[in-house]
Amino acid sequence: MADTSFDLIVIGSGPGGYVAAIRGAQLGLKTALVEKNAHLGGTCLNVGCIPSKALLHSTEMYHFIEEQSAEHGISVKGASMDIAKLMKRKESVVDKLRMGIQQLVKGRKIALFSGTGQLAGNGKVNIRGDKEKQTIEGKNILIATGSTSIELPFLPFDGKTVISSDDAIALKKAPNKLVVVGAGAIGLELGSVWKRLGSEVTVVELLPKVAPTFDDDICKLAERIFKKQGMHFELGAKVTGMKKDKGKTFLTAEKNGKALEFEADVILVAVGRCPYTDNLGTEAAGLQLDERKRIAVNKHFQTNLPGVYAIGDVVAGPMLAHKAEEEGVAVVEHMAGKAGHVNYDVIPNVVYTDPEIASVGISEQEAKAQGIAVNIGKMPFAANGRALAVGATDGLVKIIACAKTDRLLGIQILGHNASEMIAEAVAHMEYSGSAEDFARTIHAHPTLSETMKEAALAVDKRAIHAL
Repeated sequence: MADTSFDLIVIGSGPGGYVAAIRGAQLGLKTALVEKNAHLGGTCLNVGCIPSKALLHSTEMYHFIEEQSAEHGISVKGASMDIAKLMKRKESVVDKLRMGIQQLVKGRKIALFSGTGQLAGNGKVNIRGDKEKQTIEGKNILIATGSTSIELPFLPFDGKTVISSDDAIALKKAPNKLVVVGAGAIGLELGSVWKRLGSEVTVVELLPKVAPTFDDDICKLAERIFKKQGMHFELGAKVTGMKKDKGKTFLTAEKNGKALEFEADVILVAVGRCPYTDNLGTEAAGLQLDERKRIAVNKHFQTNLPGVYAIGDVVAGPMLAHKAEEEGVAVVEHMAGKAGHVNYDVIPNVVYTDPEIASVGISEQEAKAQGIAVNIGKMPFAANGRALAVGATDGLVKIIACAKTDRLLGIQILGHNASEMIAEAVAHMEYSGSAEDFARTIHAHPTLSETMKEAALAVDKRAIHAL
């Protein structure tokens, strides 16, 4: 008979869940991992972060061949995109990572249970699989069930005309007219993919700017760049529904009291995600949720139920894979008597468009709202030698530093490889670095990251390569 008693039971195998299970096994905890889907890795690996980045990279290369290769002296005739092969490559990337996680779980001797995990009280978890039910028990239970796409009540998903991001990474052809609801990371990224593949893309956003969680300077410049790439934006518009007229489909919206209509073959709803707590038995177990149906936890990720914890998208905070991973490590270390900790002030945020958008810390607007006097340093990529050499001159780096102490409060980047460059900013902020520290950090030449150093110098108005 299989062992059913564990030190740690993790429900959900996304970035938070499988990382927590691995860290638990490393610390000597007898660990079980419960997953309802056929594959490990959660939304991020299977229908989110990884497949979308594969599509972004492939279409960026195609766009380069079509639009930019000639200026580099590269002559390409008859280039075309086979979407079926594009999707096949995407799936091969996902498959390799699935196998990798499977091997890690097996190698750490983590017991894997297939089915939906449900709290049953007294440290027990009922697992309902396709064919059988079983119950396991653990000293600690960790809920890491992630999130799902928000569905608008007046625009229900049908998988064909109105789709979620899950569907948008698997279309068999580029729609002639794609209307995207939401100008956040998901909308901009998937809108970019299908624009490069030939769709006419219109993005409708309730707020008055694209990528609205970023600094105003970044948002304004990003909008100009994306418009130059051929994307259309209708900002400050409230979506009201969908209608059909004479065989055509239209997304309806209103702006300043005026009715708007956008013809669409496909409507991608990308307005965010909501915590996934369905079928967990939360109500019967008495698990406390907040007003947004997230699981309420204390600073050690403990719920109101003894021995039950929660992390990732089902708790408060940014819905980011790396945030869930860090929480997964921290909560298990706490269970093992160690000082697990997450520094929420330095969680980076990235939009993987071209150019990429990345930030850490607070924006200039947030600093001012908090009454913090700041000094600002900016550096455009157009003044950077490496950016000119590789043809990546769109964008800028902006650094926000405390006027009184010079401590770094936030770094914003719009530019090529911003997702990689932001790690240096995170490291400086993790160690409470100042703009002066950043400015005196030696950067290799020529590199894109020199813009970071120059922006830090500009905080004290002493940038070398900008007036």
